[in-house]
Amino acid sequence: MAAAWQRPYLNIFKHFRVQDWKRSAREGDVVALTDPRLKGPVYRLRGPVPGSSSLQLPRPGTRSLRLHGQFLYLLFRPVSCKHFLVHLDVVTEDKQVVRISFSSLFKEFKSTATWLQFPFLCGEPEALGCPRAPGTSRRGLVGSPPVDTRWTCLVLDLPSILSLYLSRRYSHLKGVKLCSSLLVKNLFTSDLLFHPGVTSSEARQGDLACHGLTPMPREMAFPVPKGQKWHDLYDYIRFPSEGSKLPYNSIQKSCPGGQVLEEPVHQLPQLTKAVRDRLSLIHQITSPKAKPRRRPGLPKRIPELQLTAPGSPRALSAGDQEPEENQRAQSAGAMGQPRAGGAGGIHVYAQRRSRPSVRAHQRDSEEGLLPDPILKLKMIIGFGGSSTKWALWTQDNDTVVYPCHAVIVTLQIQTGEQRFFMGHTEKVSALAFNGSSTLLASAQAGPLSVGRLWDFPTGTCLSVFRTHVCSLLSLSFSYSGSILCGVGKDGHGKTVVVVWNVAQVTRGGEVVVLAKAHTDVDIQALKIAFFDDTRMVSCGRDSVRLWRVRSGALRSCPVPLGHYHSLDLTDLAFEEGHTAQREPEDRTLFVCSRSGHILEVDYKRVCVRSVRRLLPSQPQQKAGSSPGAPGSGGGWFSGPGIAINSISISSTFCATGSEDGYLRLWPLDFSAVVLEAEHQAPVSCVCISPDSHRVLCTTAAGNLGYLDIQAQHYHTLMHSHGDSILAFSLDGVWKQMATLSQDGTIRVWNLVSMQQLYDFRAAEEAPCAVAFHPSQQVLACGFDSGMVRTFSLAASHLLLEHKQHRAAITGLTFSPDGNFMFSSCLQGTLALYSCKAQESHVLRVLGNVVARDAEGGPDALVVSGDSHLLAFVGPSKYVVTVMEACSLDELLRVDISILELNSMALDSAGRVCFAPVPRGELLVSTSSNRILVLDVKTGRLIREVSPVHKLSCSSLMLSRDGRYLLTAGDRVIKVWDYQMRFHVNFQVYIGHSEPVRQVGFTPDQRQVLSVGDAIFLWDFLALPEEKPPPARPRSSESSLLLGVSDFVSSKGSSEKLRDGSETPRHTAPLPLLPSPPCLDVTSVHQEGCQSVFSTSDQEEEADEAGSRGMVANGDKDASVLVMEPVRNEELVVVRPRGRQESSRSPGGSANEPRKETRSPMSQFSIRPDSYWHFTPRFKASVLPQSFSSPPAGREVLKLKAVIGYNGNGRGNMVWNPDTGFFAYTCGCLIVVVDLHSGSQSHWLGHTEEISTLAVSHDAQVLASASGKREGDSHCQICIWSIQDGVCTATLFHHKTQVQAMAFSRDDRFLATLGDYSDQTLALWSTYTYELLASTCLLWPVHNVAFSPLAHRELACVGKGSVMFWLLEQQGADVNLKVHRVPAPDILGAVEMTSLCYGAEALLYSGTNSGQICVWDTETNSCFMTWEADEGEIGVLLCGHDRLLSGSNTRRLRLWAVGTMQELRLEGPRARSSSVLLEDELTLDGTIVSAAFDDSLELGIVGTTAGTLWYINWAESTSIRLISGHKNKVTEVSFSPEESHCATCGEDGSLRVWALGSVELVVQFQVLNQSCQCLAWKPLIPWGAENQHVVAGYSDGTIRVFSISRTEMELKMHPHALALTAITYSTDGEMILSGGKDGLVAVSSSRTGMTLRVLHDHKGSPITVLQCCRKQYQAFGVEGGDLWLASSSDRRVSVWAADWLKDTCELLDWLSFPAPAGPEDLSSLPPSLAAFCPWDPSTLVYVGFGVQKEALFYSLHQKQVVEKISLPFFATSLSLSPAAPFMALGFGERLLRLLRCPGGSGHDYSGHDDAVQLCCFSPSGRLLLTASHSAVLLWELRAG
Repeated sequence: MAAAWQRPYLNIFKHFRVQDWKRSAREGDVVALTDPRLKGPVYRLRGPVPGSSSLQLPRPGTRSLRLHGQFLYLLFRPVSCKHFLVHLDVVTEDKQVVRISFSSLFKEFKSTATWLQFPFLCGEPEALGCPRAPGTSRRGLVGSPPVDTRWTCLVLDLPSILSLYLSRRYSHLKGVKLCSSLLVKNLFTSDLLFHPGVTSSEARQGDLACHGLTPMPREMAFPVPKGQKWHDLYDYIRFPSEGSKLPYNSIQKSCPGGQVLEEPVHQLPQLTKAVRDRLSLIHQITSPKAKPRRRPGLPKRIPELQLTAPGSPRALSAGDQEPEENQRAQSAGAMGQPRAGGAGGIHVYAQRRSRPSVRAHQRDSEEGLLPDPILKLKMIIGFGGSSTKWALWTQDNDTVVYPCHAVIVTLQIQTGEQRFFMGHTEKVSALAFNGSSTLLASAQAGPLSVGRLWDFPTGTCLSVFRTHVCSLLSLSFSYSGSILCGVGKDGHGKTVVVVWNVAQVTRGGEVVVLAKAHTDVDIQALKIAFFDDTRMVSCGRDSVRLWRVRSGALRSCPVPLGHYHSLDLTDLAFEEGHTAQREPEDRTLFVCSRSGHILEVDYKRVCVRSVRRLLPSQPQQKAGSSPGAPGSGGGWFSGPGIAINSISISSTFCATGSEDGYLRLWPLDFSAVVLEAEHQAPVSCVCISPDSHRVLCTTAAGNLGYLDIQAQHYHTLMHSHGDSILAFSLDGVWKQMATLSQDGTIRVWNLVSMQQLYDFRAAEEAPCAVAFHPSQQVLACGFDSGMVRTFSLAASHLLLEHKQHRAAITGLTFSPDGNFMFSSCLQGTLALYSCKAQESHVLRVLGNVVARDAEGGPDALVVSGDSHLLAFVGPSKYVVTVMEACSLDELLRVDISILELNSMALDSAGRVCFAPVPRGELLVSTSSNRILVLDVKTGRLIREVSPVHKLSCSSLMLSRDGRYLLTAGDRVIKVWDYQMRFHVNFQVYIGHSEPVRQVGFTPDQRQVLSVGDAIFLWDFLALPEEKPPPARPRSSESSLLLGVSDFVSSKGSSEKLRDGSETPRHTAPLPLLPSPPCLDVTSVHQEGCQSVFSTSDQEEEADEAGSRGMVANGDKDASVLVMEPVRNEELVVVRPRGRQESSRSPGGSANEPRKETRSPMSQFSIRPDSYWHFTPRFKASVLPQSFSSPPAGREVLKLKAVIGYNGNGRGNMVWNPDTGFFAYTCGCLIVVVDLHSGSQSHWLGHTEEISTLAVSHDAQVLASASGKREGDSHCQICIWSIQDGVCTATLFHHKTQVQAMAFSRDDRFLATLGDYSDQTLALWSTYTYELLASTCLLWPVHNVAFSPLAHRELACVGKGSVMFWLLEQQGADVNLKVHRVPAPDILGAVEMTSLCYGAEALLYSGTNSGQICVWDTETNSCFMTWEADEGEIGVLLCGHDRLLSGSNTRRLRLWAVGTMQELRLEGPRARSSSVLLEDELTLDGTIVSAAFDDSLELGIVGTTAGTLWYINWAESTSIRLISGHKNKVTEVSFSPEESHCATCGEDGSLRVWALGSVELVVQFQVLNQSCQCLAWKPLIPWGAENQHVVAGYSDGTIRVFSISRTEMELKMHPHALALTAITYSTDGEMILSGGKDGLVAVSSSRTGMTLRVLHDHKGSPITVLQCCRKQYQAFGVEGGDLWLASSSDRRVSVWAADWLKDTCELLDWLSFPAPAGPEDLSSLPPSLAAFCPWDPSTLVYVGFGVQKEALFYSLHQKQVVEKISLPFFATSLSLSPAAPFMALGFGERLLRLLRCPGGSGHDYSGHDDAVQLCCFSPSGRLLLTASHSAVLLWELRAG
């Protein structure tokens, strides 16, 4: 939908001021002139060739047009005898740019994944699309426009073009380029379809708006002189044309409305007698039997006519389908009188077209096949394509990237999950990563080689560029990612090297060619030097060359090879690692060859340093060295060397892959093989992972795997066929799949894990067919020799051979019951086998029954689902034969060629497929790209689908329920609605780079398999068909249920078109019912009941509980009866127990449930597809039942402030604009903020994560809900008094989580809603907080809301429905009655995720697919929907005439809905276009909470990023009110002067907060990295430097930030792995950093130079680094700094340092004992140590040990001097610098404050997870703690 400022239409030339040429560009002969016919200004584009003159919008390098209108109107006139060209760049919803081009120059339609080219055919319709004389060539229509061209209004439906041709969803128009030669008046966009020739006055007088006819606006209209007609002067073209017979692969003028072109019979070509005989049978096969029917009424106007054969069903095109009922009606009752003719008895009848009203309804109400998409690619089995040498590691060492033909696959090696990069149209020929694995470059093979740049983390294609070579063979990325280099061949076979600048691509720029060079030198490998982006190295046959880009030119110099000048060099690699003493270019280059030589090249000196030759013979001969002599150990060619194909270098070893199939690991001196792995095929590529722990390996046979060096184990990641896959067969019992390939192998795969199980090969035979036995573990294979063999997979041996055939097998299949097997061969022989025993035997053999010239394949022989019928093509390719399966007796023979009268060529059959047995249908694909549906008993043609594919259909299969049809053709897969009910009945899926050979459903119908170049596994997302409930006999006790059933059935089909479940998406439907339904409940109520709700007094009787469709509690006191849905409605009756049963003793609990019922566990045990549904963050910690809390009033610690907001909650923020009350949650805390002063108060009553909040309308009561704590059986709901912040009641009812809560308008009731596991709705009295009623729901429900006008009405939204509830209270009893209404069918299977009440009788609801539905609460029906967002809508708020929506696309949108009441009254005439988008904001995360004033002007919004935003729509501003970390906090620290604190987290952010206001001062964000640790630079007494913070990151880098200047000042990279600890020296001159590998680096804070690296803790991650001052001569060691390092292996080292003298001496080494623990140290409590501020000679240690204790170690006495017992192992430690306090955090969610010495202390709660961090301020008055993402600031009280 277009934005508000673009409606109702947008004048593009006027809006972008084309005449100024500031926002547009022109080139060549483009002039403005006045057209005499239009009497206005136009632009003329004239040039000798198209493209020489152009007009472009917008100007290159500027912003996109971003025009969202559905229709683009182009007012233009082609110049006679000149060609023109138009380019439209449109953007899809997945951010893909697609170019749509049309030109009179194009001769045929062409398409790729990113480009559509349409020929524009100029001329009259008689010469274009309407029927023409036989023999007229359509090619004659292509060419330059004729002399009499007219001004044309071209209307392009952009969403339909993308949907039909690419199956993509349209987002907006990015740019337009008009190229000579043409005249153009203007361009417009609009969501409305304007009709020319209709004036506004005519539209008003004729009320044409009711019929969808909108007159052309004045700006768009062409002048029409009085007395003339618009269509006589101008042309009107709409593309794609609606309901036209025009070929849809061209843009052209359609036939004038109402004109009939009749072709005389005598013009038919002369036919042979054989053909005439076939055509004479047309009545017997295609004519439906006549049925009696009433005489149709006379039409009010003459119907439109078309030509057709008698009784022949009209061929249904892909986009123009009609229901079968309409076809029968037309063929049986709309016939005219036959024309006289004499062409072989052929009669031509005039047939009336379908009624426009029915077609219009069908087009509006059912747009296409749902869900969209219906397939989702899950896995691809295959590797390689253009070559098998490309496979890459990502920087995280856990993901592998490789090509599989035209798809790039990323494979997570631990989980096996795959991610796909799709866009290439040919096989991928090269891949390359930048240094950080954030940018991926790829190129495809073929004469027009195209390159793509991808944003790897998101999978988005950033740029598509031409490589300027015919075939790109290799790519290399610079480490920084700014330079890309490639090598390939030009059209003459000459080598081309191209260098591109890609630095601006991530900012929206283009790929720019820096340099390009042609060379005669052979290049096999080329790589950019990682130390210099402008330098490259290449190797090939006879050469090693160094390249450099300088001044825009690419120059090279050869490396002198001397005696080795004739080597065939294959690959190269630079040495890894660097030292400060060497220059960057002082590198060694390793080059390998096919003769086994390894050349070590000195890059700096451009010479060969040494040569080694690797020999495969004896160990001592595997490596020889010869710095200057030619060869080693026996001369130059003494024996064959190892033919090395690939080489990879790490800092410690080298990996080589060779032609003999070995992957070998060598030391860098190549003295001996360290490790090797043998393959069955040559190794194509080797690649060492960044951490040097694994080596990736690919083979020429298409296998991919890696060698785990530490475990010395080889893991195979992917097996693949070496050639195209021809067919597959599935086994549903054993979950196996067999595939057959042109590489001569049959492979068996596990269908669950997709791992290869078996590999079959025949020595001198090629397999042709394969089939699984349906119940036995037996596989049958057919071969080109005519042999059929059966194998037992269980025993792995051959069972039997059959030699009934003498030619290649073309068909092989089993009957579904497993009793028979069938085979056919090229000579037409058909064989029947009995398979009742494991060893099959032949029953019957027939000759010349199967077509010899028909294509063989998986669908050559098909058997019906009941195993009774066999169908195949034969005995000729024009005939389909059906036989009895058990005897091969012929039952039916259908001649396909006679079913197409309009074709000059005979139509032949291709594939056959049986429909499910009840249908009795056989599907046949033909050579004319049709699918014929035949009756298997009579052979009558039921219907046909045309066209199916551009070329022939290679495979087809129906789903088991007969709802979906799969077809394969060319390189695409199509999924069809088998009933052809929609305007667009199919979806297209691409990905294969070769023709798809077979497609089919898996046995469970949940997935789809397609084979061709590889094996594609797709998830099938369509929901299974809902079966109707079983029938039950009518009884008097069940009158309520029968009343509902009778009511629905009595409406019949007359109500179907008006059902609210079929609401069109963009038009206003009629209400669900014309008035509230009157249920037939005679035994209970009087007739004429006007309520949509109903209840009964006899629902507790035993026979009622066993009635049809009811689920009742087994208890006799059941208060809930649930009826299954009857058609589109469901009635749920909820009734409390009798009053005498609800009496309680006075001493009962106030919140004890009065009545509660539970139904059996719901079928929905998995989380719904809705982000709004709350899921608590996983926590392994549990709060203890008891702990040592301080006495009331004597707490030493007081919670002062909380930093953060829980973005994982849902609706967990409340704000009352009248009272100013503002509260939100953070973990298990409720934070109440005074918005005037900014002060916080904290309400602590929960121990688990709070899910949601609700505030009463008078702002006196707050309700909060959290999960159940340890030991409880129900989750907790707290009721708080807002005045004093005291919890006044605690409610327990729901068993898992509370999803939502709501107060009634009068605050008398509180409704609470359980999550998907609980599925209960509870109603509480707010006076006593006792449970009034509770009901268990059959579906997960997401939200609940009370009506603002009636306190007795509330509504819930959930899985595909809205439930309207009514409360009836009689004394102490409460009746709950509900009316469940499904979502409109047009929305498909959606989740209703949000709701809010609007003005009187209005309810708005949002869905997880982005629609907003508007409901009339008087009739409980939906009367309008509109597309409000691209994602799920989780928040809806309504105020006056505005509606606010928030979604998971991070958008907050404000809608004008002031006219909704009028639209509700209009009913079917209402249009969603009346809803206007007023404003829009994009925030930093998914919207999870919102609160606004009544006018929706001011409000507060919460996001999943942990941010609360203040929104002011009047000023269009968003201000960050509360912020925090989204992910885990990794470090906290105070500034030295205690004015600020800093935090960092796994989200890569470093944040600085002002302690006074707890507001965010500055945030430093590093993308794709985790910030692991930080430290403040200490104050320097002699200097006035600015504040600095140093931080360590997961990639091993250190960054120094200036807080005052808010910029990064220094970056260094001293570690190879992630940093884990960091600190400054006491004078701030040195930075001490510890890494995950245990190394400690000392670096200068001024220069960034690493001065020292300590390896004492190597192998164990550093946990703590701390530095303090000491006396210069203390401990007998010189130096003013004393520092310690602690590691995870419970070792602590203490050092004395004098940084000015560059000395650092180990003072002490401590190792603390512990019991045997797990090998993974990360699962143990951390080892923590710290110096005592009150005694610097003592350090404190906590960690995993024999006892849970804190140890005090004296550096003077060299022993432990004190032990303090702890209740748990500590996870964090901090000592106060001012007072003898020690703070300890525990994994049990407690914080303990200990007074030292003595060890007395107390525990403080308030955290909802482990306390992973704690830190005292320098003054000791404040304490920071962190629990996951929440940061708590504590204040120490005196005493």
